[in-house]
Formats: sequence, structure tokens, C-alpha cells
Amino acid sequence: MPVNSVAENVFGTIGTICWTVQLVPQLWKSYKEKSTEGLSPWLVLTWGISGAFLGAYSVVLDLNIPLIVQPQCFGVLAILSWAQCQYYGLKRSPTTVVLMTLGILAVMAGFETAMVFALRHPYNSHTEAGERGVQFLGIFSSVLISLALLPQYFEIRRLKEVVGISISFMVVDLLGGVFSDLSLVFRDKFDVIAAITYSLVIVLDGLVILAALILNPRAAKRRQRELELAATPSVVEAATLPYSESRTVTAATSRCPSELRLEGSEKPDDIVTGTT
Repeated sequence: MPVNSVAENVFGTIGTICWTVQLVPQLWKSYKEKSTEGLSPWLVLTWGISGAFLGAYSVVLDLNIPLIVQPQCFGVLAILSWAQCQYYGLKRSPTTVVLMTLGILAVMAGFETAMVFALRHPYNSHTEAGERGVQFLGIFSSVLISLALLPQYFEIRRLKEVVGISISFMVVDLLGGVFSDLSLVFRDKFDVIAAITYSLVIVLDGLVILAALILNPRAAKRRQRELELAATPSVVEAATLPYSESRTVTAATSRCPSELRLEGSEKPDDIVTGTT
């Protein structure tokens, strides 16, 4: 592809917008439902931490402004989502959640700043240590982003459906990866590590969306069947009995009311004889 700084910045800006607002649907969903059940706190925490590594990487490499802003917004919003998991899920006090959140953000900001100052000069001087250090930041951020979804996959397997995580969030996150990849295509030097990171987001988010499309309708049908069974208690009770007893219960419930009434009383002649 030909080098095109305008296309690079346009696609990078669109990707930034996607990754700026991507977690907003998730934050709103958790706030509206006052619950984060089904959303793995390890997912959003690990994604938040990966933002510091990817942020330092993009700054040292002097990527376009949108691609530098992306990991900052991504990391902050991910940590806010983690804070919701602490408040709604673990029922921690507001003060504790605020202090924990500010502490993590401060550590992330300090780490990113330190990495930029430590690696910018060695990297620009083309030293081996500088290049290896920058490569480590990029590769490790990719590893964190990939591993972060493993706990979420475990939650999906445990619940047998996608619960607690906003599908709108996943779709916008996936689109952010697509446009960020396109932005890299028009650079004068294609960044392989950044491309791997963005592509992993596309693949892993796509798996969650695919799981929702397959498992959620099945889960809805399963709950509908459970409601239908709950509406017929005699059948449910008979199904829990041994085979011989369940046949007796079924036969008894299939008799007409007159047979059941006579079976529990004396014959009419006996009643007359008993009264004389």
C-alpha cells in the first residue's frame, strides 16, 4: 500500500473514537443493572494494565496521535469497569473502590512515564537495549490482551451463555481493532507488533460475539423449557419417582374424578346398612 499520512490519521482517529467509547456501553450496562455478574473482573483489570504497556510502546515509537491516545483511553475505561466489578460484584464500599482505582491508575501512569523516559533515548539511538525494550512492551501488551479474555471464556463456559458483558462493547472494540490495523497499513513503516495486538483484539472479540450468537438463543430456549416444566408439577414430580411409582402416579392422575371419589369411600349399600 502507498504511504498516505491522511489515510493513516483518518483510520487511526476512527479507531481511537471506537476505543474511546467502546467501554461506555459496558459501563452503562453494569450501572443500569447494578450488577457485573458474568463479566470477569480479571478481563477488564488485565486490559487496563495492558494499556500502560501499549501506551508506552506507542509513545516511544512516535506513532500518530490517535494511536497514542488509544491505549490511554482504553486503559482508564477498563479500570473504571473493574471498579464497577469491585462495587457491584464484591460489594466493596465506595471509599475503598475509589482509593483502589486511583491507586492503580497512579501506578499505571508512573510505569508508563518511566518506560518512556527510560527507552526513548536508547531507541532513537538505535541501541540493541532500546530496541529490545520497546519490543518487549509491544509483545507483552499483546500477551496481556490475549490472556485477559481467557477468564471471560471460562465465565461463558460456566454459564453456558454470554452474560454480563455488553455485545455492543465487543462490536465497537472489534471495529477499533479493524480501523487501527488499517491505520498501520498506510504508514511508511508497517508496525508488525502493533498489528498483531490489534488483530488479536479482532479475533478474540469475534469469538465472544460468535459465542453470544450461538449460546444465548440456546440458553433462552432452555429457560423456556424449564418454565414449561415448572407449570406442570405433577409431571415433574412423577419424573423424579422410581419407574413403578411414577406409573402409579400417572395412572392415578389419569382417572376420572368419580373413580377417585368412589375409591376413597364406602359403597352406597354399605352406607345405608350402617345407618339402620
